[in-house]
Amino acid sequence: MPGALVSVVIVTAGKGNFVKDCLRSLEKQSWRNREIIVADNSLDERLSLSIAREFPFARILKNEKNLFYCRSLDQGIAVCEGEFILCLNDDVVLGEKFIEEALKGFSVSPDIGMVSGKVLRADKRTIDSTGLFLSLWRTASERGYGVLDKGQFKEEGFIFGVNGAVAFYRKALLDRLKIESSSGITEYFDADFNFFYEDLDICWRARNAGWKGYYIPSALAYHVRGATARYARGINKRFARFYLNDELNFHLVKNRYLAIIKNEKLLYFVLLLPLLFIYDAVTLSYLIFCRPSVLRYFFDSAIPFQSAFRKRQFIKKLKRR
Repeated sequence: MPGALVSVVIVTAGKGNFVKDCLRSLEKQSWRNREIIVADNSLDERLSLSIAREFPFARILKNEKNLFYCRSLDQGIAVCEGEFILCLNDDVVLGEKFIEEALKGFSVSPDIGMVSGKVLRADKRTIDSTGLFLSLWRTASERGYGVLDKGQFKEEGFIFGVNGAVAFYRKALLDRLKIESSSGITEYFDADFNFFYEDLDICWRARNAGWKGYYIPSALAYHVRGATARYARGINKRFARFYLNDELNFHLVKNRYLAIIKNEKLLYFVLLLPLLFIYDAVTLSYLIFCRPSVLRYFFDSAIPFQSAFRKRQFIKKLKRR
């Protein structure tokens, strides 16, 4: 652990100046042994040039088309050399000792593969996440989401997984979970997801393979919730689906199904079926009466259910290794 190389992967679409604020916070980190990789999906050559000029320590992967979040993370992870990998949304700013403090979580036990810090909103008073958990609805539940920080999550301890905005992984976990897709691309995060639920999916996969998550409250980060995906009026608001465009709403619904197909145990699925039915009925009602334009994506897009079932078979084999 002492002196370990930490690789940081940031994915940006170039919205606002968020990525530069993120990079400035990385430049100030007390943990000096690190490499920074920026996957640039902005399609704006000026952004890459500007980042290279202001932050010469960052390696830039300039994409000719938008690869979306998951594929861009896979692209960055593939070239990482660190023992630990920190995956960041570009609308995150890290406290100066985030990496140094978060690394302490990995030292608790060798089977800890994911570490979360205390993630606050930009106001530094409201909690964004103190760990990700799997809800009975089979959605991602962020502990403390949207409540004032009064020190109620001051104790470190085990959690289900980590929020995707500030997700710290042991490289060994990612190597264990990676899948060779049918197109020959190595997937750490599932490229079929594009955006949303990728964090729950990989944490669920990790748990099924025997890895654990851990929470370190002294590792502080600050997140502008939804800054790069939602309409401006929806930043830091609850109920993300109200502030997403049609395509992102489609991915939000689709990816929950893919995560369940890949990871859920059959017994739990049967037991939870009434709750799942209620959740889906509410979601469908919302789409029909409030966002009917989203429904066309379910008819016009090929939902990769077959791919999800194939990946489920691979995940099942991980348990026997």
